[in-house]
Amino acid sequence: MILALFALVGGIALLVWSADRFVEGSACAARYWGMPPLVIGMVVVGFGTSAPELVVSAFAALQNTPGIALGNAYGSNITNIGLILGITALINPVLVHSRVLRKELPILVFVSLFAAGQLMDGMISQRDAVVLLVLFAGLTFWSLAQGLTKTHDALEQEMEQALRVLPLTLRRACFWMVAGLVVLIVSSRILVWGAVDIAHRLGVSDLLIGLTIVAVGTSLPELASSIIASRKGEHDIALGNVLGSNLFNTLAVVGVAGVIHPMVVPREIIVRDISVMLVMTLSLFALGYGFRAPGRITRSEGAVLLLSFIGYTVYLVVTCV
Repeated sequence: MILALFALVGGIALLVWSADRFVEGSACAARYWGMPPLVIGMVVVGFGTSAPELVVSAFAALQNTPGIALGNAYGSNITNIGLILGITALINPVLVHSRVLRKELPILVFVSLFAAGQLMDGMISQRDAVVLLVLFAGLTFWSLAQGLTKTHDALEQEMEQALRVLPLTLRRACFWMVAGLVVLIVSSRILVWGAVDIAHRLGVSDLLIGLTIVAVGTSLPELASSIIASRKGEHDIALGNVLGSNLFNTLAVVGVAGVIHPMVVPREIIVRDISVMLVMTLSLFALGYGFRAPGRITRSEGAVLLLSFIGYTVYLVVTCV
């Protein structure tokens, strides 16, 4: 039990460190290679911060533990909106100026509803997973098209300012990109082993561990980057991290896990967790889209999001332990 606990804590710590190195190296290398700032913000950073969820869920699927694989993906979506955006808005109200992000908000709602519909038969089959990956590929091409178009979007301007001073040379950026990915894979394997072992020894479900400890742990890179962006006044980057991560989790993370191993979906995911995820997603759309003015998540609204996440987590622990 002690060894598993060390594996869980150490795996999360290494995961956060390696994800940060991987994203920083990838973003710097992409800038040196001439990739537009908007592409870096939408694809490299937004999806790169979700690499922990992808690797953890892939290992969980290989071990046939769908509770951790699905709990990690959907739990991270809930964490991203409730915990991360909640804390970010408390630090500094989030103003949404980016036209690209306003386009992504309804896309996220559609993707979330589509994913929920797939679960209604109680299975994520390999065919379901392939459909999710095809949608993800289409979304990636759309993101690239948006990034390669000279739109002078607010997100592009914020990313250009953030990348103006490159902290790494190209050689060091490539080194940290590869080294970060290697450590990320190793730490994810350690984390999954520790989480499964603790769940079995405590007699709780893999799903509970996946929705709470694993989901929060793999979301820490998004939390760190969003808080840093918010403190700098880079509101669109903070929101973009969450939107990109949630789209990646719903399509790529679940898709890859389902291709590796078809998964039976526990009924409580459909009734409880997907419902919470959809309510959170619709709330984010209502707050961030800005029907008559730029979208805005105020401190009070951030507090509501954070309290909703805390209430959901407490309910999980009380009812599942």
